[in-house]
Amino acid sequence: MPELPEVETTLKGIIDKTLNQTIQDITIRHHQLRWPVDKKQALKLPGLVILRVKRRGKYILLSTNKGHIIIHLGMSGVLRLVLHKTPIKKHDHIDLILNNGYLLRYNDPRRFGAWIWFEGNIEEHPLLSKLGPEPFSNEFSGDYLFEKTRNRKIAIKNLIMNSHIVVGAGNIYANESLFMSGIHPQKTAKLITLEEAEKLVVNIKSVLQRSIEQGGTTLKDFLSPDGKPGYFTQDLKVYGRNNQPCVKCQNSIKKIIINQRASFFCPKCQPKT
Repeated sequence: MPELPEVETTLKGIIDKTLNQTIQDITIRHHQLRWPVDKKQALKLPGLVILRVKRRGKYILLSTNKGHIIIHLGMSGVLRLVLHKTPIKKHDHIDLILNNGYLLRYNDPRRFGAWIWFEGNIEEHPLLSKLGPEPFSNEFSGDYLFEKTRNRKIAIKNLIMNSHIVVGAGNIYANESLFMSGIHPQKTAKLITLEEAEKLVVNIKSVLQRSIEQGGTTLKDFLSPDGKPGYFTQDLKVYGRNNQPCVKCQNSIKKIIINQRASFFCPKCQPKT
């Protein structure tokens, strides 16, 4: 599933040719995504100008003076900018046709993504209103994370992956950040010290930034809008490295399942106590 770095990579790949462009039309070939695409609402789009293109969590928002298109890539969704009349491929479900000769094409084999039109205050949409702070914001600090861990009996990995706490620390990046911080993924959140919380925040920001700089992480489906894979896969220190030597101490990396998600750690570098 595309995580925050992959969504940010997608955003950077489309913003130049979508910002300030007029929507000429929209073609919906398959409206049954995670939620059905409202064809009646889509009729409102032609003639609107895209005034802002931004990311909130794992959502891409195209804002006009009349409302917002909320896009989620789901499990396998990809957005590409292609020229008008570019041949259609299998699973090309939606084309947002722009006045500059390009169209924003959405391909999604599993059809678990979303295209939603919303006319209210975008921050109040149910999908966005309860999201935690962005990881690169000043709000996401060691003090903030330490406060959120108080009296929490869940594993620290589960807590940082909770989008109500902070957005963007998906499974891959949670594994990597905890390894860099020397924190066992099963450590009870309330036992985290302020020093550990500060270190973890720094490393969450660092690992996400490095992934963005390398175009995200491609494990299965993800490709950027220009068709390139993410290269952060080559920089992973612990994720997916079960039984391989730790890059720090050469002990074997172990794999466990936490909340139905694969978790990788070094028993020596990340002691549970």
